[in-house]
Amino acid sequence: MRVALARTVRALPVGDGLAYEPKFDGHRMVVVRSDAGVVLQARSGRVVTAAFPDLAVAARQLPPGTTLDGEVVVWHAGRTDFALVQRRAAATPARATVLAARLPASYAAFDVLELAGLDVRARPYERRRTLLVDLLLPLGPPLQPVPMTTDPELAATWYETLPASGIEGLVIKRLDQSYPAGRRIWQKLRHTDVRDAAVVGFTGTPRRPLALVLVLPGAEDEPPVVSSPLSPPARVALTRVLAARLPSPGATGVATAIGRGEVPYHLVDPPLSAEVRATAGRHPPPEVLRVRTDVTPDA
Repeated sequence: MRVALARTVRALPVGDGLAYEPKFDGHRMVVVRSDAGVVLQARSGRVVTAAFPDLAVAARQLPPGTTLDGEVVVWHAGRTDFALVQRRAAATPARATVLAARLPASYAAFDVLELAGLDVRARPYERRRTLLVDLLLPLGPPLQPVPMTTDPELAATWYETLPASGIEGLVIKRLDQSYPAGRRIWQKLRHTDVRDAAVVGFTGTPRRPLALVLVLPGAEDEPPVVSSPLSPPARVALTRVLAARLPSPGATGVATAIGRGEVPYHLVDPPLSAEVRATAGRHPPPEVLRVRTDVTPDA
């Protein structure tokens, strides 16, 4: 099942015939309820039914011949926690049962693709939305439709206030649009924030640094994150200051890079500061706008 995709925009689209949904920070999942049972499919096509037995049980309430598109999240301390979703997704079948009781998953459905055996992807989004709400509201959590509004002012309020709950931003769709399977037709506006971050290391070599290892403000107790690849100007600026800041004999650490797993990095001592653009969620990685030699991070 090929899912619809979204392209990034930098400003909130406004116009007639638009719908706005919160963008949850979780794992994309297609729920297929057939006569034979339930199959949960990740965006990659991998079957993850065994990792989410709680959602599989809940999905049996759906009528056979139903296919939903949405996001699986785990709520913790009043906000969605992507690390806990990853933990659920990576669990063995035996461990998954234990985690389902301790870290119950929630499915935020944003589209219905098939209903009672009828393919509804060609119908306009406005009609599919009505079918989705009518289907899920009587069932209740953990299967639930995402909120939606056609009011751009309310959407702007969501965009500014929901990141505190772990919401990444907004997804924007046309009311008259069919389901764009495999195409990047929807629009997404992620909540970004330009701020100074502490540079504790870098990947690559001193003569050719590739990315920075950062501690973002407000995340001092969390593991450092690896930035997106440095732009040529940022790489040149960093190369100029590294010689005086590399600890002897070149201490190293390990950080987790999105999409690459654990990567080794060189420590920087004393730390630098960098101006970065970061999103409310886990991706994309922080973008380094410039290396700052005029500011020293707080210890």
